Amino acid sequence: MRSSWIWKSALALQLIVVLVACSRSEKQAGNERRYQTRGIVRGFAPDRSTIEVEHESIPDFMPSMTMPFSPKDPSEISGLQRGDAISFRLTVTDKDSLIDQIRKIDAREVQLPVPMREVSSPAKSSDRLREGEIMPEFTLIDQDGRTITLNNYRGRPFVLTFIFTRCPLPNFCPLMSQHFAALQSAIEVGTEPVAGTRLLSISFDPDFDSPEVLKTFAAGEHANPKVWKFATGTKPEIEKLTREFSVFVQPEGGSISHGLVTALIDRNGRIAKIWRGNGWTPEEVVRELHSLPE
Repeated sequence: MRSSWIWKSALALQLIVVLVACSRSEKQAGNERRYQTRGIVRGFAPDRSTIEVEHESIPDFMPSMTMPFSPKDPSEISGLQRGDAISFRLTVTDKDSLIDQIRKIDAREVQLPVPMREVSSPAKSSDRLREGEIMPEFTLIDQDGRTITLNNYRGRPFVLTFIFTRCPLPNFCPLMSQHFAALQSAIEVGTEPVAGTRLLSISFDPDFDSPEVLKTFAAGEHANPKVWKFATGTKPEIEKLTREFSVFVQPEGGSISHGLVTALIDRNGRIAKIWRGNGWTPEEVVRELHSLPE
């Protein structure tokens, strides 16, 4: 019986994801932007699916920062190494971003506003939270100015992720919000344990993302505050949470270079699953919810 419900939930969620994507497609159509820029290679994903580049400021788009980019053709980065200077074209739509026309150049051609440096990890791997551990206590402020703590979620599972509202790349924070929108729809029409699940988007940009800013942003995402909350907090509190989840956060040139972490916490406050990066899907979350102990 339970497997039947999982199958039905997954099928319903696939339909919801399609509907959410279709609802956004009108504004995505014909909104492709291209930028030529240069930078220094700082690293690669283990499978070389992305390349991390400290790039120049891109006028009218984003300041200089270190970001991972997905190559349109992975063969274009096969011969590159850390420290190489490159030029490339960045193509951005409302749902994705890719780079191509990648070629090595003289490092003297790259104009960075700060001295080039190695990017460090936010915490030792031995210090970060792991699946099976208890979610630490926290005190945050939601988009309505109300205090929220871990106690608000006692007795029900919840999914948290980290974002900032000014994130310019569609396959980073905007994709996390798109996934949460699909999960919210599944929660609103689902049965337990999906129906009882709550969503929490935590901003790691407390200087800009005030409750008022988050309230406007939440409205733009059609967030139902009974299901999906956006939260900020004091700098020490946000730094504590990003450090505990090992979320890379580095202010650069007026914006923020960052990593992505999403976590599922069960009704007993235990971390059931951690996803790092943007490769997870709403369907995976639903499957994990159905696998939680009753």
